[in-house]
Amino acid sequence: MKQKKYFYIYFAIILFPLFLNGQDISLYTQINGRYDFTFIGNTMNSAENNITAGLVTGTSSTANLNLNSNDTVIKAFLYWSGSGDGDFEVDLNGIPITPDRTFNHSRISGNNQTFTYFSAFKDITTYIQNNGNGDYTLSNLDISAFEVYHKQISTNYSGWAILIVYENSNLPLNQINVYDGLQGVPSNLSINLTNLFVIDNNNATAGFIAWEGDASLPTETFAINGTVISNGSNPINNVFNGTNSITGATDLYNMDLDIYDIENYIQIGNTSANITLSSFQDFIMINTVVTKLNSQLPDATIVIDDYDLTCNNREIPINYTVYNVNSTEILQANTPIAFYVEGVLVGASQTQNIIPIGNNETGSTVITIPNSISQNFTLTAVVDDIGNGNGIVTELVETNNSNTIGIKLLISPEFNILEPLLSCNLGLTKAIFDFSDYEQQVKIAISQIVTFYENYDDAENEQDPIFNTSNYEATSTPKEIFIRIENEYNCYSITSFLLKVKNCPPIVYNAVSPNNDNLNDSFFIDGLRDIFINFRLEIYNRWGKLLWIGNNDKPDWNGYVEEGIGSKLAPDGTYFYILYLNDPSYPEPLNGYLYLDK
Repeated sequence: MKQKKYFYIYFAIILFPLFLNGQDISLYTQINGRYDFTFIGNTMNSAENNITAGLVTGTSSTANLNLNSNDTVIKAFLYWSGSGDGDFEVDLNGIPITPDRTFNHSRISGNNQTFTYFSAFKDITTYIQNNGNGDYTLSNLDISAFEVYHKQISTNYSGWAILIVYENSNLPLNQINVYDGLQGVPSNLSINLTNLFVIDNNNATAGFIAWEGDASLPTETFAINGTVISNGSNPINNVFNGTNSITGATDLYNMDLDIYDIENYIQIGNTSANITLSSFQDFIMINTVVTKLNSQLPDATIVIDDYDLTCNNREIPINYTVYNVNSTEILQANTPIAFYVEGVLVGASQTQNIIPIGNNETGSTVITIPNSISQNFTLTAVVDDIGNGNGIVTELVETNNSNTIGIKLLISPEFNILEPLLSCNLGLTKAIFDFSDYEQQVKIAISQIVTFYENYDDAENEQDPIFNTSNYEATSTPKEIFIRIENEYNCYSITSFLLKVKNCPPIVYNAVSPNNDNLNDSFFIDGLRDIFINFRLEIYNRWGKLLWIGNNDKPDWNGYVEEGIGSKLAPDGTYFYILYLNDPSYPEPLNGYLYLDK
């Protein structure tokens, strides 16, 4: 036996708040088809706790599953329960089992003591399908740490049960409803069955798994639509009497596995029914209630399969599938479908064909997202909806007609506006530019991808990008450079900036040696010609006599002086120049000196 840890009830009373309610019985699942159900299970009690002086609860018991050869297991749900805070580590045929879900219930006795109870659920469908008929033993269900305490009020018990839903081709189309929780029955427990359409009441049944009933306390009833009924195992006033009405066993001490025929108490055409379990003296807990009704209705559901987004487009093609899987009737053609975005109707469609039981139909439509809707929104598809929340088809389940997904529209990325980039005019508006840092400056998000192009068409078609952004030569300016900015959704924006030149101050090299050695043979001013095209350069000797006048049409001064007819070479020495750039950025002339050395 595995070692287990228990939190004793005495500490729970002191340290934890009191919970006086369990989990109310509610619909767990609904299964539709040529199905029926049965129970197997057993108590861990060796005698009824209400009339036995000693402790009665063990840790292991066995039950037998014996379905017909043409019965196929569809679902198998294991429930186990007992007194105390809960044992959630048990074995089934030696295999460790931990629950998918757990339930608890607590009550305060007349002397203000708190008593707790638990149950657990495990879907064991695959295991039962693989193992089939035979003995099943649940073991290691141990409530010994709580039994003495619960014996005070005779609620020391434990037990287990498996609900089996099986298919048989000879059965009519039935609706199996499984309700569970852990709800005490101090007076009345009422369950309303809705969304029915009973076309045949033949073999309609209802069953339950109940805990802590006592055969010696005949104060309980089972009613369908207000009529109290009984079966062969359960007298009309002693429903929870420790019996298994499937096998006829009467020794399921302090638990009940019972199924009732209700065909005489539900009518053809009924769209709802009510089940009531009552106990006016005995403390009972209901774990599971199951009904089988021959109710033939479709059950339309829808799933949005996929959608196609394109950049900056609010028209979205939608692919969807309408299902009629969990149903007992065909779904008629032309069942309406509505599409909502944030509660606003944005599209409509309908099924094209009859959808048989268990089948589906795919479809597509195009919805248009209003401009008032933000980039992020939820899209809801609703089958059997004419566009105002109302449908035209009566279904088994009216609350499972919608499917909602989140969508984010694809939009072109935002970007920063770039200022024109200036560089020095190298002549005739040619210049070298470094715009490598513009890649980061234009970005809004770090994930954006930036590429530069020489014209818009290249940017649009992603061809011939500019790779040398740090030493780019523009042969004429102003020149527009185009930028393509892409985001992670492959949406892009195109922006641009201008390359412009400015006339930078010229650089004067003031040494002249006109000796034809190709070194300083003339008075050279860098950044002057073809930039300041209207310049005027005047050369003076030390006494202020004008010796030479130059402009953009004359060669650089090489030391010769023009004196009317003919010319001669000026002597070595210091000379002065005045340079008129005739440019708005340089209203004052530049002046300086130069050395002439032959």
